[in-house]
Amino acid sequence: MVQVAWGTLHGGIGWWKLCSFVGVHAFKVYKIVGWHLGLFYGVHTLCLINCSREIFVGYSDLTKCLLPNGNFEQVPKPTDLNGTELVNTFALPHWKISGFVEYIESGHKQGDLLLVIPEGTYAVRLGNEASIKQWLNVSRGNYYAISFSAARTCAQSEKLNVSVSPESGTVPMQTIYSSNGWDLYAWGFQAKRSEVELVIHNPGMDDDPACGPIIDSVAIQTLNPPRLTKYNVVKNGDFEEGPYLVANTSWGVLIPPIIEDDHSPLPAWMVESLKAVKFIDSNHYSVPHGKRAVELVAGRESALAQVVRTILGKTYSLTFSVSDAADGCIGSMMVEAYADRGMVDVPYESNGIGGHKKAGLQFVATGNRTRVVFLSNNYHMKFDGSLCGPVIDDVLLLSVRNPGRKLL
Repeated sequence: MVQVAWGTLHGGIGWWKLCSFVGVHAFKVYKIVGWHLGLFYGVHTLCLINCSREIFVGYSDLTKCLLPNGNFEQVPKPTDLNGTELVNTFALPHWKISGFVEYIESGHKQGDLLLVIPEGTYAVRLGNEASIKQWLNVSRGNYYAISFSAARTCAQSEKLNVSVSPESGTVPMQTIYSSNGWDLYAWGFQAKRSEVELVIHNPGMDDDPACGPIIDSVAIQTLNPPRLTKYNVVKNGDFEEGPYLVANTSWGVLIPPIIEDDHSPLPAWMVESLKAVKFIDSNHYSVPHGKRAVELVAGRESALAQVVRTILGKTYSLTFSVSDAADGCIGSMMVEAYADRGMVDVPYESNGIGGHKKAGLQFVATGNRTRVVFLSNNYHMKFDGSLCGPVIDDVLLLSVRNPGRKLL
């Protein structure tokens, strides 16, 4: 994507400040004379920022990219820091802060704890009732997914509130899914206005004000709501539409339970469980088909569901792929699939090196809406202590003209 940022050569803001988004590279600069944009006059500079292969125009309207200074690698001025504490509202470039917010460098020691930032050098820590905020230009009515990395530092009950007015959600952090303490979370929203304010807030009240979750790699992804096709009653059955996967991470994106989200960051799907499921990609994992899939990482507490349209009394065939992610998750796996009154157990023996198998079931629809559900029957853990499980992909649901014919 190409991001366009406008600055002026007159006044207090220089183009080098507006164009210095960390994580992207300015590859061309144009000067435009006599252009009028908002409050900027005179000679202006157009900075084209190469974020990805897609092209999109609009300041801070990053539809598939890190937010401006989303990885916090732009260092605050020394006068805006008191030790690690950010002391001014706008001390953090491109962000507004409130409360006790710390600017943490990788290798920082907190007592006997050594804090490691896996995606760069810097991150921010939110103390009690602290928050970071950024205004975004979006398209009204469109759906978006915010993703960010977070790590717990003190209390086991730490959580984060994420909001884009009027929507908000809570991301629980009681369960750590990765081995290094960092997890990548996703949260979805529908834009009610063309300009919205993203707020990430720590609602905790810990006795130690320095406690609180550490945040890094805040990104946004435009979600394209999948449509029904004559080839599949299930929407987004290949899981190709979903949240942004940060380039330098290798642990997937956690999709929180539906109770935490008004709009799922995984279009058409709901997480009907206490724990999250993991959205993974083929760059870092083995997936049965395409570039993305879903890993059921929390046993029976990690269920994926979709409500589909059906015709009462009609017979349907549900097929899907079960695999392991080639991430070292070894053991006897079992996927349970439900569709209406139909149910199937699919065993899968994982050696942790990839591979997949097809499975399915037939059922007769008992209503105009049918719930399709997948869950893992067992809990699995890798040698490094991270949670893992079977992978689901290629979910296909079609009506059957001849119910007696075997489709698998």
